[in-house]
Amino acid sequence: MTEATRNLLEQYFDTAFAAPGGIARLRELILTLAMQGNLVEQDPKDPPASELLKEIEAEKKRLVKEGKIKKPKPLPEVASGEKCCEIPKSWEWVRFGGIAQHNSGKTLDKGRNTGESRDYITTSNLYWGSFELDNVRQMLIRDDELEKCTAKKNDLLICEGGEAGRAAVWHFDTEVCFQNHIHRVRFYIDIDPYFAYRFFEKLNATGKINQHRKGVGISNMSSKALASIVFPLPPLPEQHRIVARIDQLMARCDALEKLRKQREEKRLAVHAAAIRQLLHAPEGSAWDFIGKHFGELYTVKENVAELRKAILQLAVMGRLVPQDPKDPPALELLKEIEAEKKRLVKEGKIKKPKPLPPIKPEEMPYDLPPGWEWVKFGKVTSNRLGKMLDKSKNRGNPKPYLRNTNVQWHQFVLDDVKEMKFEDGELHEFRVLPGDLLICEGGEPGRCAIWRDSEIEIYFQKAVHRARPFSCVTSEYLEVCLTNDAGNGQLAKYFTGATIKHFPGDKLKGYVIPLPPLPEQHRIVACIDQLMALCDTLEQQIEAAADKQTELLNALMAQVEL
Repeated sequence: MTEATRNLLEQYFDTAFAAPGGIARLRELILTLAMQGNLVEQDPKDPPASELLKEIEAEKKRLVKEGKIKKPKPLPEVASGEKCCEIPKSWEWVRFGGIAQHNSGKTLDKGRNTGESRDYITTSNLYWGSFELDNVRQMLIRDDELEKCTAKKNDLLICEGGEAGRAAVWHFDTEVCFQNHIHRVRFYIDIDPYFAYRFFEKLNATGKINQHRKGVGISNMSSKALASIVFPLPPLPEQHRIVARIDQLMARCDALEKLRKQREEKRLAVHAAAIRQLLHAPEGSAWDFIGKHFGELYTVKENVAELRKAILQLAVMGRLVPQDPKDPPALELLKEIEAEKKRLVKEGKIKKPKPLPPIKPEEMPYDLPPGWEWVKFGKVTSNRLGKMLDKSKNRGNPKPYLRNTNVQWHQFVLDDVKEMKFEDGELHEFRVLPGDLLICEGGEPGRCAIWRDSEIEIYFQKAVHRARPFSCVTSEYLEVCLTNDAGNGQLAKYFTGATIKHFPGDKLKGYVIPLPPLPEQHRIVACIDQLMALCDTLEQQIEAAADKQTELLNALMAQVEL
């Protein structure tokens, strides 16, 4: 290992801690350097790998002569194009099948298997570098099958199916049987199985393991594919030194990951405590704390997401903007709304609404500021579901209509708008107008957006509610209520269905919301817009910092041939 490489690796440790995914990239770098012969110094006293290969060939001949193995089929020479990098002169490029015996284990067939019931492991027990043995199963295995399907200490086991290529060294003193979706690799002579394991780990880290897999959904690695893998073989003493050095560096990576996790958990916990205090301590001390530690707290997106939730919760609690005693109270708004309803009923524009039951004390989760009122959604809006799509019955002219897939949070996606037939008498009933709040009845119930386009003629179907607020309530404030309660889980209380959730019309009308005076609704929405823009900026800054760290990582990685 050259001094330059050693310095590069140390520099990479410092950089990797701060960059997203940096520690995973650091592990990749360690494994790559190891398999290039750049992780430890070569020792001229080590017998070269070519001597190892001679010993392996002699061992193969002995095993064939004694009838313990069949004569191996010759493998193709390693072509120059298959050698992915330069390796030290004392190393050799070989085919994996040339240095190891490998075979898959016993097939589970309860109808045909005979013998003694024995423990066996499957791919579900075999993980990268470890085994999970809490759920070991049993199958019938005969004594004459044991040699082929038993793993002993220092055998390398590799998944043939599942996550093909996933590997671990069997490090236990006890032996175990294995099934047919696992390859057992047993080296002809003393080759360090942990070095071979790290090689497969490197293939996985760099993505090159996919070159040896087949299958789209469920991949597999056949015996032929395993045997053909090109493998860099160092002298045996150097294999041991490489494994020891990798273990040291991976332990440092583990410590870095633990430290990073602890730091992030602490940052999230501190922020969560500040937000809780913010929601329950109106004197504002939490705002002071957040202000003092703003730069430290908002370097992770999770905290920005929690800040967004807190902003909305404070808004509907009447704690985001100051109240103005000059504002007409919400009780006056409700009187105006009742007068407006009577006028619209008299003019034939709406049907007479059915009276809603009174709000129960348990439906009012917190105290409201003076001038606010708890109300039901159906009290302040005119709601209806859209038209049912029925191609066999629908009549009229085709018109574009909104489905719940078109209604996303705070926006509409109109690149796939369908059409259905509407009769002339239905156009007014199902037309969407600017200012209408569209709310998903199914799909993601409660998801909503305000229609603002006065140029597009569009209608809506039965999976969508159209909520048209009366004149003393703004769609923007209602959207805030729905967004907040969807985020904190309160809206789900109004859904029906065990697995597929719906937000039926009667539940929407009975949805309880806090109603501020009309001027305060406008102030709340304006303040939310400003604060959400700040959150957008924070997230952009976090992304920019992450991109900068990633760029630095990539520059360092470019100095190593991968």
